[in-house]
Amino acid sequence: MALKATIFKAELQISDMERGHYQTYNLTLARHPSETDQRLLIRLLAFALNADQALNFTRGLSTDDEPELWHKNLSNEIELWIELGQLDEKRLRRACGLAKQVIVYLYAERSASVWWSQQQEMVQRFSNLQIVMLSVVGDSQLESLAQRNMSLHATIQDNQVWLSDDQQSVTIDIQNWFP
Repeated sequence: MALKATIFKAELQISDMERGHYQTYNLTLARHPSETDQRLLIRLLAFALNADQALNFTRGLSTDDEPELWHKNLSNEIELWIELGQLDEKRLRRACGLAKQVIVYLYAERSASVWWSQQQEMVQRFSNLQIVMLSVVGDSQLESLAQRNMSLHATIQDNQVWLSDDQQSVTIDIQNWFP
């Protein structure tokens, strides 16, 4: 018998000083059985960093032909394609061919550095690609914020995100690796 996704509800208040975007979103996220709480929250962070009424979560891990998040225009063209983790060249090429802008968020710094050293030369040909490293500052545990019903606040300023609930706060550094 196949395991089913776990549903998470999040009220996410975003204060993005970089873009001047201040909004509260009520989001529903489905966590695939193989997905960790850390990865779930990285998806939520990716949403916060690109928040827009037209930005949507997709079926993600359960399908190969969709990113984690995307923003489609009224003509159903993909304006923004957002991926998490270390993609292979074929998937990067496909994403860059289908979307006007592609952002890949990396989050496992040690393995991401190895992946980046192997892919750095290849990605130079994609003018619509951005690679961003998200790393938690200090000993904080991002996954400790994951609850089935979450009320979180994300403050984005000076290449950092402060993600907090009523009891704890986690700081995440944002490093642009490409371009």
